Formats: sequence, C-alpha cells, structure tokens
Amino acid sequence: MVPPKVVHLTQDQSNNEDLDYLLNLLPSSIVDALTFQSLKEPLLEIVLDLDRIPQARYKDYILPLNDKPITRAELAEVVKQLGPFGDDNRVGIEGTLHRISALRNRCGSIIGLTCRIGRATRSNAKIVRDILDSGQSILIMGRPGIGKTTTLRDIARILADELNRRVIVIDTSNEIAGDGDIPHPSIGQSRRIQVPNPILQHRMMIEAVENHTPEVIIIDEIGTEMEAQAARTIAERGIQLIATAHGNGLVNLIKNPTLSDLIGGIQSVILSDDEAQRRSTQKTVLERATKPTFHVAVEMHSSFRWSVHTNVAQTVDIILQGYQPKFKENKLMTKYETYSSESLSNRKITVKNNSSWQSSVWNASDQSSGDFQSQQKSQHLGSNAVASGLCIYPGGVDYQLLNELICLYKWPIILVSKVEEATIVLALPHYLSSDSKVRHCAQTHRIPILVVKSNTTLHIQQAIKRLLQSYI
Repeated sequence: MVPPKVVHLTQDQSNNEDLDYLLNLLPSSIVDALTFQSLKEPLLEIVLDLDRIPQARYKDYILPLNDKPITRAELAEVVKQLGPFGDDNRVGIEGTLHRISALRNRCGSIIGLTCRIGRATRSNAKIVRDILDSGQSILIMGRPGIGKTTTLRDIARILADELNRRVIVIDTSNEIAGDGDIPHPSIGQSRRIQVPNPILQHRMMIEAVENHTPEVIIIDEIGTEMEAQAARTIAERGIQLIATAHGNGLVNLIKNPTLSDLIGGIQSVILSDDEAQRRSTQKTVLERATKPTFHVAVEMHSSFRWSVHTNVAQTVDIILQGYQPKFKENKLMTKYETYSSESLSNRKITVKNNSSWQSSVWNASDQSSGDFQSQQKSQHLGSNAVASGLCIYPGGVDYQLLNELICLYKWPIILVSKVEEATIVLALPHYLSSDSKVRHCAQTHRIPILVVKSNTTLHIQQAIKRLLQSYI
C-alpha cells in the first residue's frame, strides 16, 4: 500500500507528544527516514531487529526505514542510552509515555527492540462519562494496540481533575503514567503506584486499598486468576474499579476460565426434567455463578467505535442462554483521529453532462485521480450548488458521523434534507436499492450519486476528500 503524502512525519504535534525523546535514541539514518517520509497516519511503533531492515509500523501498513540491516553495534548504542530493563523486558523514557521492549536470545543478549509510541489523547473517555459520574465499575476489552491504555489515561484525568475523586493508578511496567518518579501529566492529579514486577500486580492492588483510601482504582491488563480475585475484593469494598482485560469481548471472557470471575463466573447446573422442558433446553446448562465484579463492559472495536454493555449480569445471562445480546453502540471522533489510504475498488460514482445522463466507474484505489478529474472538468455541478460549499444528501450514510467529520476537518460541505437541494448524493448501495425514489429524484434533477462501499469513517472520509479535490 502506498501511504498518502504530507510534508512532515505527523500532522499534529500533540498527536506524537515527546516523539523527539525517542528519536534521539535511534540511529541517524532511521531518524532521517522518519523525518522526510511522506506519512499522514500517526506512528504506532518502530521495530529494530538484528540483521533486518528497520521498520515503522502504522495502523494499516509497515514502512521500511532504511536499505541497510540493523547491526549489533547500532542495537548496543540504543540500549546503552536506555535505563535497565525490568523483569518484563521493558523500559521507558522518563517524562514520556514511550515504551521500549527487548527481544533476547537464549543467552540473554538483546537482539531486537520494539519502540512503542505512547500518546496522551483527550476526549477518548467521553463515551462513558455518564458511567464515570455514576460510580459504576467499568471493564474495557479489545485487541492489543487498539487504545485501551490511552483510554485509561483519559479516564484517570477525568475522575481526578473533573470529578474530584481520589484516584490510584496501579501502573505495571509504568505503562499508564510513564517512566520515572513523577507521573505523566496525562493522568491529571491521579496518584500512581508503580509495580516492580507484573507478578506482583495483585498485591499492589490490595495494598492500594489498605494504605491509600482511594475512591477509584485503575488497573491495566487483568490477566491472572489472582488479579481477578483481587479485583473482586476491591469491588466488594465499594470502590469504583476501572480496568482492562485480555479478550475482544464478553464472549471471550465467558470462555476464559481464568478471567470469567470478572463477569460473575460460569458454572454447570443440572436442571430437573420439568425445568429443562419448560426452558426447552438440555438438563445440563451453563449459568452465571455470582454477581459480576464490573457493572459495565466496554468492547472496543476501534479507537472510535465502542459497544457498551450497561448491565453485565443481564448480558452474560442472555449469552449463556444462546441469544444475541443488545448493546449500546457509540461512535467517537477525537481530534487526533487520522487514516491512511486503502483500496476501495468497489466504489462507483454516477456523473452527468450537459446533454444526457451517463454512468462511469471511479476506482478510488488509484493513487492518481487524473482520469476522474479530467472527466469532471467537462461536467458541471447541479443547479443547486452554492458558493459556500458542496451540498450533500446522505442516503443511508450515518448523518451524525458525517457531520462530525465535516466539523473535524472543516470541510466546505452543507448537509441537506432534500435530494433536489443537493449538489451530490452520498449513498450506500443497499439504500439505493431499497429506496428507488432517491435514485429517480437524483436522475430527474441530474444530481450525481456517489456510492460508498460501507458506512465507515474511513470510506466516508476518503470519498469526501476525493470529491473536494475534484470539485473545489
């Protein structure tokens, strides 16, 4: 995939906070490649492996940073500038949120480094702000790298600074609040307990309750049975608990015997003949054993789309009965959200000329839109176009999401409620097939129709950008 072109490594200085601290540790050839590469999407991590080409990893692609493999001397020089690695083979950069993890050979020598970029972003936790106000405990789940730890930082700041709660962060490997004795400002006035070794996390959780009278405890990555038991002990003492756990969702936790206690535990129950007949099930069924540790569960599908289960007990019971639970799906756009280009080979656009209605295919995966733009130069906009911007009628496209994108990127676009008032119709395929009136009205008024492959931020964003390049 060819990345989009911009002038600098980042488009927002705050989105790569303190990146220079990390770059100063790396070989100059890698820094030069990062500085002058034409990249738009925020950097996730830099990988340095012995005798391999260094890589910069982004959300959707991996970029080589040099044409020469990393040497043992270059690795040693980077390690020399770092502090001592902990038992978990991690070390941080003091005053930042960046994390460096080591790969070692059988003799213990470092043969690779993963330099993870840490960021502090605000607005991540606004989806669950009402739940934070209520004092309910929240469990956040999602795949690695999706932004769980970043969300914890924002939650810690909101609870401590805006809600004036006594917050203790249990910081294993200094991943939440950064390295050093002074916590990173991203967690606000929250206090931080450092965990010297991951296997001691459950002890530090209990110590925080017994010694520091917290109202809220925040934990990253509950992964063992002892940590799950410690979490239950904390919750039973009336303390609000905010934590993340391994797994993509509640279904994963139900199948995980180590962590199932977080959602009430699962037990096998033998029903009587009458009860089994009444339920229309087998005699042996699975049921929730006790009250869940957490009141609310959040499944992070991406950094801006979450599924919020506001009643974990009820949701688990529904899943165990074999039904699909209902959930509240929230969408969030932060000012740091950016995307790279990706193939959208099935996108089509319908255009018109002065004499007749005609259709043509626009392959948005082409990096050059010259053919599309040259064709559009021979066409004209609809009679309802206004000087202040494009008038778009969203046909089945998420109105709220589209409006958020317009506000975020300050696009010169006006959303209209009638097809005849539009410059162009932005629609989903199934919407056009189910609502022939929109297609007929657009054809009558000779208004172009842009068919978006799916109702996602990425597809909508790229479609609008290509339209603006062609029309404005």
